[in-house]
Amino acid sequence: MEITNVCILGAGTLGSRIALQAALSGYSVRVYDIQDQALESSKKVMAKILRQLSLPTQTLESMLFTTDPAIAVEDADIISESVTEDLALKRKVWAQFGAIAPVKTIFTTNTSYLLPSQLADASGRHSRFCAFHFHDVFYSKVVDIMPHPGTDAELEMILMDFGRRLNQVPVVVRKENHGYIFNAMLLAFIGAAGKLRTKEVASIEDIDKSWMVNFHMPMGPFGIIDSIGLDTAWHVTHGLEDSASQAFAALLKTYVDAGKLGEKSGEGFYTYPAPSYRHPDFLK
Repeated sequence: MEITNVCILGAGTLGSRIALQAALSGYSVRVYDIQDQALESSKKVMAKILRQLSLPTQTLESMLFTTDPAIAVEDADIISESVTEDLALKRKVWAQFGAIAPVKTIFTTNTSYLLPSQLADASGRHSRFCAFHFHDVFYSKVVDIMPHPGTDAELEMILMDFGRRLNQVPVVVRKENHGYIFNAMLLAFIGAAGKLRTKEVASIEDIDKSWMVNFHMPMGPFGIIDSIGLDTAWHVTHGLEDSASQAFAALLKTYVDAGKLGEKSGEGFYTYPAPSYRHPDFLK
């Protein structure tokens, strides 16, 4: 199967980046969201990325942005879903789009922590459903391919080729695993940082400084959470049953309730666009 037409469900942080990379890679792209405001914000994010990459913003003119589900999936070869990390919401979205998408369409979810087997039946296309998970797209160029037991075997090769054409490095997760490969490791890392903070062992800044200096990294765990989104981090951690995760989820919830979602909202653990960890004096 040749993929030509790409539909992106959800015009948030990752959805916008996946859509832009698909357009830059020569695909016909349609971006769907329930809110016009989200689509306008997505266009601004894409324009900013294009300027950073020194690429012409005319790329946006080739893309279609819509709040109409039928227009979004018209003639779609593949759907990439990046809606909020909430099981009930994702199942509702897949039930809606599974009913209107063309028969040929491949269904993929960009979920960070859920399993494709938790969503596939809601789509009504059990065998055409697979997790296809991106990281940053432009900086961290790994895409995870994680089938569920009922996924057609042919989809793995189709998605491997599609991932490479999107300038990503595809990796296959042979057994369903919450968090794929990297996110499983990242969750342990972020969880350790959260435990240090909730137990008041050290400040957010000092935890980040320790990591940044020892591993020569440009940001620490709390800076990373800001880039991921505190709402996404909360959705993952609050679903874990251990006391440390629950304590960290409670801390994250105070920020989320205050509208401090991280870099995308302008404030999280740090304030953007000039967070203190990027200041030359931060590590002095």
